[in-house]
Amino acid sequence: MPLPHSQLEPTVGSVRALCAACVLSASLGALPQPSYGNANTPAPAEKIGTAANFLMLPPDEQPGSFRNIDKLFATRTFKHGSKPYPLPKAVKPLTVISYESEGRKFGIEDFMARNRVSGLLVLDHGHIALERYGLGNTEASRWTSFSVGKSILSTLVGAAVADGSIHSIEDPITRYLPALKGSAYDGASVRNLLQMSSGVKWNEDYRQHDSDIGRLLKCTTEKTSGCIIDFMRKLPRAAAPGTVFNYNTGETHLLGLAVSAATHRHLSDYLADKIWSRFGMQSDGYWALESEDGAEMAGGMLSMTLRDYGRFGLFILGDGMAGGQRVLPNGWVAQATQPRADSPQVAFGKLEPGDPLGYGYQWWALPPVSPHAGAFEAEGIFGQFIYINPARKLVVVVWSAWPEAWVDKNSIETHVFLSAVVNTLHSRP
Repeated sequence: MPLPHSQLEPTVGSVRALCAACVLSASLGALPQPSYGNANTPAPAEKIGTAANFLMLPPDEQPGSFRNIDKLFATRTFKHGSKPYPLPKAVKPLTVISYESEGRKFGIEDFMARNRVSGLLVLDHGHIALERYGLGNTEASRWTSFSVGKSILSTLVGAAVADGSIHSIEDPITRYLPALKGSAYDGASVRNLLQMSSGVKWNEDYRQHDSDIGRLLKCTTEKTSGCIIDFMRKLPRAAAPGTVFNYNTGETHLLGLAVSAATHRHLSDYLADKIWSRFGMQSDGYWALESEDGAEMAGGMLSMTLRDYGRFGLFILGDGMAGGQRVLPNGWVAQATQPRADSPQVAFGKLEPGDPLGYGYQWWALPPVSPHAGAFEAEGIFGQFIYINPARKLVVVVWSAWPEAWVDKNSIETHVFLSAVVNTLHSRP
């Protein structure tokens, strides 16, 4: 489930104001960690919201809901392999990270409290330099991805190209989804959808229940099979395919359906076969479904452990190799993380500190300046990130439960913290 880094309104401030107003207003203070008195006192039951209210949960219901998606939606499991990819502890762990925000200095604990961070993992050259949990999470907790899942889905498109299931990303999307023939998607390519540039009109405003994203989400709460593609094929055209970037969660769902059609597999099974079992994820994950035994909600909503998020980052850092075999085409990662010329760096003009530069194949590319030159990330609302810096051999995973879907100052502070992580590691002997 995304929130757009796109031109929903004409100015940077108005777009960001839209993002911040999407869900609810609440204080930015951290949820207090529970104290149960002694070991004989049972912890209270998790506070879990409802599927219909999922993006408007009060802060005290977010953690329980985000780690228990299977209690809100139908899900399908993707299985881990028999031999976990090792994540040894770093010889020199990161115990101190200092950064400045709003004119004040802060450390690791401050970052987690101020940004409601529920999981933090730093993998330096494949070694765990830092691992922290908050908001009731543990090593065994599985946390939902939101739009971080888009980057995983686009990676499955690459896998399908590599194994020949998808002939080319220049193919028309109707080659794999003939139900879209005669719709506004007729004439759009797989690449167009990867870059969210189909030209189909779309409104991703969570404030409006009758917006396009609101109607898509209604499909998931009604749990009606095929509801999303039926809705998508009725959308009008706004521009020629490939000419305009417009963030569209529905297009990621269509890509997921295309991968399933091309491979004759459920996305969860294909993910398990191509990456989860081959690379050596340690735990099973699960993917929320549109309906009971229906299609995966390809726009996001995968749940997995913090370390397996990190392992996925290492898979991408290693250019798509798993178990000694190439899963992605040569050069796919570099191509997928290259932003379109008209993605948000142009739409937004001058970017605020730490904001992503542009959009590739469902990956965000960061500004090409130190310390993030060549870095990119998967990003989801409420503060979910997989940050990958190939030059520094670094993967950082951040789980959060921001009180609103998108909060500018939390996003900026997270990127300032990431800069501090890179600089701290780089400056050590």
